[in-house]
Amino acid sequence: MATDYDAPRRSEADDLAEDSLEELKARRNETQSGVVDVDESDTAESYELPGADLSALSGEDLTVRVVPKQADEFTCSKCFLVHHRSRLAEENNGLYVCRDCV
Repeated sequence: MATDYDAPRRSEADDLAEDSLEELKARRNETQSGVVDVDESDTAESYELPGADLSALSGEDLTVRVVPKQADEFTCSKCFLVHHRSRLAEENNGLYVCRDCV
């Protein structure tokens, strides 16, 4: 088939400019679908949240042995963590601050 390269080219914009309003509305309604695709893997039930209480699912209770603060440990007044004395950075009026919080 022969192509006339000298003929003016038509684009989609030219075709749309000549279409009537009713034709455009009909085309838009044909391309839109009222059905929403739901992927089962995208549901909220498939996500595991950090810190979620899963003890009821496993059927076992978790036990933790709590040890009181030792004589060579201190509680940081900023982060409230218990550290060894080697982590002590400064002391102001009985308030201890660890190296991480300085």
